[in-house]
Amino acid sequence: MMYPFSRRILETRDQALQKARQLFFAIEEISQKNTFKLLECFRKHKVGDHHFRTTSGYAYNDAGREKLEAVWADVFGAEKALVRTQFVSGTHALSTVLFGILRPGDELLAVTGAPYDTMRSVIGYANPGRGSLKEFGVAYKELPMVNQTIDWDKLKAAVSPNTKMALIQRSRGYSMRQPLSIADIEKACAAIKAVNPDCVCFVDNCYGEFVDTLEPTAAGADITAGSLIKNAGGGIAPTGGYIAGREELVELAAFRLTAPGIGSEVGASLIDNRLLFQGLFMAPHITAQALKGAVFAAAFFSLLGYHTLPAPAERRGDIIQAIELGSAEKMVAFCRGLQKYSPVDAHVRPEPSTMPGYADPVIMAAGTFIQGASIELSADGPLRPPFAVYLQGALSFEHAVVGIMGAAEEMEKLGTK
Repeated sequence: MMYPFSRRILETRDQALQKARQLFFAIEEISQKNTFKLLECFRKHKVGDHHFRTTSGYAYNDAGREKLEAVWADVFGAEKALVRTQFVSGTHALSTVLFGILRPGDELLAVTGAPYDTMRSVIGYANPGRGSLKEFGVAYKELPMVNQTIDWDKLKAAVSPNTKMALIQRSRGYSMRQPLSIADIEKACAAIKAVNPDCVCFVDNCYGEFVDTLEPTAAGADITAGSLIKNAGGGIAPTGGYIAGREELVELAAFRLTAPGIGSEVGASLIDNRLLFQGLFMAPHITAQALKGAVFAAAFFSLLGYHTLPAPAERRGDIIQAIELGSAEKMVAFCRGLQKYSPVDAHVRPEPSTMPGYADPVIMAAGTFIQGASIELSADGPLRPPFAVYLQGALSFEHAVVGIMGAAEEMEKLGTK
């Protein structure tokens, strides 16, 4: 079967592949090490077929749920984990940590500048939302980033005795900045603890799981959280989120998810737990597929003259590839082209629209088997300067290559670059 793409696109693909393949060894090495770690943990905790069953009602002593959370905590280098399909999104898991730990009069410090849109609604600053932390009397301040990273010179001065929690956003969100590495997270946690040892270092780990051989809680963070329909679910988990960290902090979050005094003791496994175990096991490999796709996209669109972040050979702390397209029209075309080469809803034509928690209209391509699963090949972005589209995911590298060519094909019809 002949590709329907122009000669220019196919030639750019060949050049990008040649450039990208030289960078794949490091990604594959991390995936192999993480897979070995998972195998060791599964064997240590004696995971068996009987842990895959569903439960109902209160689900006291749910063996599968308890085993999954024990494995998860071990993999993350944490004391305790809360892995539940009752979390509706990554933002829900993050919000549960914030409301579970913070109290009126406490101060939350965002050390990586302004969080992304949905988290601004949770916090209640710059994008006020009903039921936000601000309404509950939690103070908030930000430390702007400098040169695309934490302002290391001002970090210690930003931490005060009243700073109850430091929020560290690993991924770029909707911004043209570098994600944090595990080394960055470790350095930030050490600096914060040097000023205020009681300050809780909380890492938003969305899009960062299994990109490195350690997770934030194995590198100095007190607690971390994320989504199961991103990296950590391996493209198999149908919904949910996780929290991992120090036992007393995770239990405080559990009290928020269920009720004080009940916490993590209940919560039925209404889906087959096999999907969560298997998704976790597949997560290193699927994350590697997404990373390869991101490297290829960076090489491909760099050759076409666009600014990409990270550049092809730059270190990666998450699976997101930002591509600065320069106009709303190109963003829409990119997403329509990607959607066209999706396995699900390929016939759908994406249109910009308002979305809950976002200040600007958002364009989104997501022809995914699991609705909104951004570990599957997808792209989105708010229609605002610098008009960057944020590409993420891919269950296979091959699909990433085809989808990226499809995005370029649709942009080519605009008669520009």
